[in-house]
Amino acid sequence: MSDDAKIALDTLTDRAAGLVNPSVRLGVTGLSRAGKTVFISSLVHNLLNGGRLPVFEPVRSGRVSKIRLEPQPDDAVPRFQYEDHITALVRDRIWPDSTRAISQLRITLDYESASGWNRMFSPGRLSIDIVDYPGEWLLDLPLLSQDYRTFSAQTVARARSGIRRELSAEWLALCETAPPQAEADEGRTRALAEAFTRYLRACRTDERSLSTLPPGRFLMPGDLEGSPALTFAPLPDLPDGRPASGSLHAMMERRYEAYKTHVVKPFFREHFARLDRQIVLVDALQAINRGPEALLDLESALADVMGCFQPGTNSFLSSFLTRRIDKVLIAATKADHLHHESHDRLERITARIVARAMERIGGSGAGVEVMALASVRATREATVNHDGHPLPVIVGTPIAGERINGELFDGERKTAIFPGDLPRDPDSLFRQMDEEPGQHVPEVNFVRFRPPHIQETGGGLKLSVPHIRLDRAMQFLFGDRLA
Repeated sequence: MSDDAKIALDTLTDRAAGLVNPSVRLGVTGLSRAGKTVFISSLVHNLLNGGRLPVFEPVRSGRVSKIRLEPQPDDAVPRFQYEDHITALVRDRIWPDSTRAISQLRITLDYESASGWNRMFSPGRLSIDIVDYPGEWLLDLPLLSQDYRTFSAQTVARARSGIRRELSAEWLALCETAPPQAEADEGRTRALAEAFTRYLRACRTDERSLSTLPPGRFLMPGDLEGSPALTFAPLPDLPDGRPASGSLHAMMERRYEAYKTHVVKPFFREHFARLDRQIVLVDALQAINRGPEALLDLESALADVMGCFQPGTNSFLSSFLTRRIDKVLIAATKADHLHHESHDRLERITARIVARAMERIGGSGAGVEVMALASVRATREATVNHDGHPLPVIVGTPIAGERINGELFDGERKTAIFPGDLPRDPDSLFRQMDEEPGQHVPEVNFVRFRPPHIQETGGGLKLSVPHIRLDRAMQFLFGDRLA
């Protein structure tokens, strides 16, 4: 009740402020290495510098007269360092560091409404408060409805299956030497927590690309590193009934509840519950390339993600006390790693993953959109002659150290590669995976490219950044608020 009251008060305060300065809070998150920082940097830079945005109707029609950055409304939240990130992308041609904590940026658009009636009553100004946070934090929200026993049972069952079995061997072996009813011991507890953290990190590596990895702060502890709230681990085969006082089980359970109280609940109350729109970036290509288990794990993670949202609209009165995310965009990133002929296939496969995830949680998918995009287009398309036949390829500069067909690249030389084909029918892909779990899905030649070379103007970084469907994402996420 206390949390609900605080959420209602925050919502009422935000709504009152919105009467004077209309705003929309856009949550931007994504699963591991999906490109959240790149997405925000490219979106802001293209808005500020007249980027090519033909699908974003307010800009295309010329109704937007001025766009500017303004101080963010939440002084206690770090600012998203847009200037540093865009410099890394454009001037240094390196990908910026991934999101490690929450940050925020406000961009304000002055516009003329398309409706004469609205022009009479609307100030013609909209502030977009972009809230950037790690996807691992989002995957923590389902823990709020799970007790320690449920959390342990689900986590251990997952760790004992598939490729996770090998990765979790050290932690599960250590659990066998530490029965739940044993006396609580700080050294043993820390050893279990460290082994469990190593298991989660091993799951997240590029070689595995698994997505369902709560608790998220174990992977990015920040200033909580070493705290009791982050020094616990799931225990297998917990006995029925309440744990004995002073036991290892009791200590782990208490610290799990502390994690929910001091880490998960504040994030939900202070940030997530205040969002109006949300985009979730996923690296579906990487999951496809890593095989059926990574793809099914992505589906499981998206089921948890979609269970966190409540897509839909509020009534006029209820909107002042409760907030509901009325639009959710699931975006498959790195579309520039495929020829455009496969973009719709990537979109259909991602849409099928989302549909299967929604089926798991009994959701309808209302208010959810799926698209394939590239926040920064790092490649261009070309055609080469292969055995007398035209072959569609992509051309880009692989990052230093990338190896293709045994050839090592230095980060300066360009190359052309055939990226591979995705199946036309996504249902055939999933039928094959469901019926033959060991069957590998079609491979994509996944190469990490440097950001493109963009010439600077005399006044600095003023040129727009090339992209794929970034304008379509803008139109879905907040185009209606500029109508």
